[in-house]
Amino acid sequence: MEEKIKAALDQLRPAIQGHGGDVEFVALEGNTVKLHLVGHCGSCPYAMMTLKNGIEAALREQVSPNLTVERV
Repeated sequence: MEEKIKAALDQLRPAIQGHGGDVEFVALEGNTVKLHLVGHCGSCPYAMMTLKNGIEAALREQVSPNLTVERV
């Protein structure tokens, strides 16, 4: 499942990089995907919206509906 998550993140990465940020996979613990936001995303006031409404929603659709995303 970790490889599927990384592949999905690679598909999302260009949109995130287009805003001056990036996302790094840290770990998969159970159904929790731990991610680190870097660049502009690290300090953006909308980072949690991006994380939950963007990244988490995409991972749930592409990988598993049981996944949750946590920022570390």
